[in-house]
Amino acid sequence: MTEIILHHYENSPFGQAMRLALGLKGIDWKSVQQPDICPKPDLSALTGGYERIPVLQFGSEIYCDTAVIVDALEAVKPEPSLYPEPLGFAGRIIALWSGGQWFMPAVGVALGTNPEIVSDEFWEDRAKRFGMDRRKFLPMVPHLTGQFEAGAALVAETLADGRNYISGDKAGHADLMLYMNIRFASFAGKKPSDFGSNVAAWYDRIDGIGYGNFEEWTGQQAIDYAKASEPVSSGSVYPASGFSAGDKVSVRTETPDPAAVVGELVGLNDREIIIKREDEQVGALHVHFPRLGQILSPA
Repeated sequence: MTEIILHHYENSPFGQAMRLALGLKGIDWKSVQQPDICPKPDLSALTGGYERIPVLQFGSEIYCDTAVIVDALEAVKPEPSLYPEPLGFAGRIIALWSGGQWFMPAVGVALGTNPEIVSDEFWEDRAKRFGMDRRKFLPMVPHLTGQFEAGAALVAETLADGRNYISGDKAGHADLMLYMNIRFASFAGKKPSDFGSNVAAWYDRIDGIGYGNFEEWTGQQAIDYAKASEPVSSGSVYPASGFSAGDKVSVRTETPDPAAVVGELVGLNDREIIIKREDEQVGALHVHFPRLGQILSPA
């Protein structure tokens, strides 16, 4: 069976959500700890330059961004689903909100209220890749804190009817992504109970999911494993996209991050972009990106 490898670091909120997703599904996995700032040479060898966390690896199939990671996990082990009924796939929209509009307020609370907990190098990295210039970001912290509190109130109101999880009776993608922001705010001393007893009880239930069975690997082990594998995914390029299979393309995120991954287009639809690339260290790989939030252009 292909090893499942998560590239992450301990304090990454998105990494935390995906560790819990692996635990929720009961998937055994390998853990590769990556630096929290660039450069990340082992990761770049696999992705082609994408250095955000987390990244999931199945052999020489590389999944960049939680949106394609959860789809890959659903495919490899459909049950328990990350989209349990009655909420179902609508949970995806909540997860996207939490990882998008509500995430930067969580960053403001976690880092902005105590900016000395991270290094100058960290701030420089985040300014380059996310536009988080410390001089402009810190004056926004009161506003971001208010936005975070307003979002937490929505979580509390949702849980006020006594449900165990946002998704209903079972935890899902929406719960994990909302949890990650509440947890991130704890860096500034915020406690789940600050948002009410229902939020605190829900938080403890998510926390209790754990990460499942995993083994620590090095970045070199992950590279060696990819080199010994062959990409197996296939796809098609929908005709109305303006692209064709085999086109040389570039993919980068809709942020100031200058990193772009270049390769041969394998698949393109409303959910996913797949490109094939060759690396001297690793050989052939298929790199997967979500369609939402990525800029696809001819290379």
